[in-house]
Amino acid sequence: MLFGRSAEIGVLDEVIGRARAGSGGAVVLRGEAGAGKTALLDAAAARGGAMRVLRTTGVESESDLAFAALHQALRPVTGSLDALPEPQRDAVSAALGLAAGSAGDRFLLGAGVLSLLAEAAAPDGLICVVDDFQWIDRASADALLFAARRLARERIAMLFAVRGDVPVKGVPRSVDVRGLPESAAVELLESRCGALPARVARELVALTGGNPLALREIPGRLTPAQLAGREPLPEPLPGGARLFGDRVAALSAAARLVALVAAVEADLDHVLRAADRLLAGGGDAAAGAGRAALAELEEAGLAEVSGTGVGFRHPLIRSAVHEAAAPAEVRRVHAVLAELTAGDRRAWHLAGAALGRDEQVAAALVAAAERARDRGGYGDAAAALARAAELTPDTRVRAVRLKDAAVAAWLGGRPGRAESLLAEAREQADEDADLALEIARLRGRFELNSGSAAEAVRILAAGESLDMLADAAEAAMYVGDTAAVVELGRRAAAHPEGFLRDAVAGIGLTLDGDAAGPGLLRRALGRAGELEDAAGYLWAAAAASYLGESDLANEMADRAGRVARVSGMAGQLPVVLEFAATAERIAGRLTRSQAVSEEGLELAREAGYENTVAAHLANLAAVAALRGEEEPCRRHARDALAIAVPHRVGLRVGVAEYALALLDLCLGRHAAAHDRFTAIAAAGPGAGHPTVVWRSAPDRVEAAVGAGDEAGARAALAAYERWSRHAATAESRALLARCRGLAESSEDAFAEALRLHTNPFEAARTALLLGEHLRRAQRPGEARAHLRTAWETFERAGARPWARRARSELRAAGESGQAPPAAALDALTPQELRIAELVADGLSSKQIAARLFLSPRTVEYHLYKIYPKLGIGSRTELARLVVLQKAAATGGDML
Repeated sequence: MLFGRSAEIGVLDEVIGRARAGSGGAVVLRGEAGAGKTALLDAAAARGGAMRVLRTTGVESESDLAFAALHQALRPVTGSLDALPEPQRDAVSAALGLAAGSAGDRFLLGAGVLSLLAEAAAPDGLICVVDDFQWIDRASADALLFAARRLARERIAMLFAVRGDVPVKGVPRSVDVRGLPESAAVELLESRCGALPARVARELVALTGGNPLALREIPGRLTPAQLAGREPLPEPLPGGARLFGDRVAALSAAARLVALVAAVEADLDHVLRAADRLLAGGGDAAAGAGRAALAELEEAGLAEVSGTGVGFRHPLIRSAVHEAAAPAEVRRVHAVLAELTAGDRRAWHLAGAALGRDEQVAAALVAAAERARDRGGYGDAAAALARAAELTPDTRVRAVRLKDAAVAAWLGGRPGRAESLLAEAREQADEDADLALEIARLRGRFELNSGSAAEAVRILAAGESLDMLADAAEAAMYVGDTAAVVELGRRAAAHPEGFLRDAVAGIGLTLDGDAAGPGLLRRALGRAGELEDAAGYLWAAAAASYLGESDLANEMADRAGRVARVSGMAGQLPVVLEFAATAERIAGRLTRSQAVSEEGLELAREAGYENTVAAHLANLAAVAALRGEEEPCRRHARDALAIAVPHRVGLRVGVAEYALALLDLCLGRHAAAHDRFTAIAAAGPGAGHPTVVWRSAPDRVEAAVGAGDEAGARAALAAYERWSRHAATAESRALLARCRGLAESSEDAFAEALRLHTNPFEAARTALLLGEHLRRAQRPGEARAHLRTAWETFERAGARPWARRARSELRAAGESGQAPPAAALDALTPQELRIAELVADGLSSKQIAARLFLSPRTVEYHLYKIYPKLGIGSRTELARLVVLQKAAATGGDML
């Protein structure tokens, strides 16, 4: 029976009720030991009616065994694995040890866990209870939290209980489980020991802080005279802070020893066999000794046997057992258990038994780490490798293991831990130049993702290998350090010919004005058909950018995104999505760009990639600008700058500043836009990022013309011509022609741009500018067709400020027709739109789920919402509608 917990139960009931209705969510119960968190979880699980309940409980002795808690939670529902998309099914099966192979990317595994929970939730909903989260192994915690953050469309309630301030990342809703209020505490006391004098009851409540466990345990250790108030309460109260120390001390020596075995190993068979060996030296004489001691533990109310496991009635009992044992005794227990166990358990027991450094034990932990890593348990692999390093006698091998632990921690989404481990590795590797460089490269990559991009350049530029020079050049491009890119390109040119060498050297030489540079970039792009990984396509995108061919750069970035989704990249997808989202925005596909950036933002926060978070925020600011959404634009830009400025990520600073300038331009504030674009392009220290300066040049020319600064427009045009002089694609020449049309007021240049455009959104911008020019020249008849085209395209794209501007111009040109009918798919959310497009591509719900890290049931839920919005009733009709809209569109959101 619960006392005084109506508020806490109310919150849990709300979460469960919403989940039952199809709006899942998660909540964390926080409190000290004995506060009643488990009792609340039990009560909540019993209040779900027909809802299914899955449970897992963290066990301290299993906190380093990858996926131990996840296996406990999912074991009852593994029969539903075949309902999952194949990549998710394989990842979960590998993680749970049900099939050979690798779990691959942890995002894929997390999506698989979500899908399996969604299957388990049919038909009545699911309550997933996670108790003692502070002891859940890292791999299980990562997978469960990935699912917990994505429950909005699932019939799942996830309830976590955690002691103290242990973070439950990404689950913002929490309930503090404090001591009971006095009235409820007194009621609890009296339910245990009858009526008490008011003074005694108040004193017990005050001395225990209303802790329910203390209120239940302590009265039983007081004398009748103390309970009746005839004698004072003892000071301190019996049991002390740990409550169970005296009861452990009262056990026989044999029972204390068995309790210690159970404290480090939960498996019943192992506990009994180890106890028999320890108590009587093994052999027939030992038979039954462990069972007798275990029975004493159960009779004392300290432990209980459940199935094949032994558990303590409360986690504090385990703590009391550990505190009562001598270190040598703990090592002896681990040594015996190591003889009885195998695999990961044996490795950790060997480590617990070790006294000083021991290579054999360290090697066993390394093997355990490799198994965890293969199953996607990067956090647990990092813990095993770090412990292995502590036990490693050889200094260089120790450094290698610390370095490997850092990589595993990084891939597990723990950048702070990764940096600490790498710092330790660096201290051990001073005398090995090759290893020191490898560690330096990792330091640089960590800095580039989450720290100072300028520091990444400094670290990476010390290397001479092509890979390290390429990493340094990448970092320098993020910073906007042209001099460093040039120097690194010249150093890369000394390496043998190849795609990466040509791209890095070509970019550097091109920026330096060397005539050989563009040729190298062309040669690198000529090899694009041979590329297989996302990183290669991103270098191809960079090569195209430095040739001035933004359309080709966008195509390469889009390919990188598609490859990354199916390649099982360990944690790199959010980085790739930076560029994929930008490509969608530049193509005018604003809804898709928003969806990709929102996904990338979520994944970047999961991974701890701060600089990637800034990238997606900056892109979202630019999308909001194009839609004329002032508050979201400023908010996203502000948040991006708060990360990018101190981290010296000039590219993302530039995009955020560009978004603010674009907002002014879209809203017709030409003077303000001109000032912002001029600041972005300023020369000297602190200058704008060169890529942003180049890509924003057409906007800068337009702003200058709108602000009446003809000289500024011509200067911007001249700079753009210099950057684009090697560009050969039709779209790059179209943008240059449009800029000439603006700066020189040339109808021929506008007409040439319209003839060359391959990007429908940019073609609409050119059509608007030409239509405005013709109307001002008193030629409204010629203007109307261009303005109408622009208006319809901007309406489809959701670029509302430009749509209003085009419509206003069209009315001024004498046409007051109705607005173009809204495209049917405009009614869809970004996520629904992406699902509709993938349906049109012929993908099944399972395949879509795998592509978007969703559960198949979530995909079906979205389809259920899509059909009535569009007035259709099948996938075939949806696919036909998408195809028809693509065919009809001259630009906008769907292409």
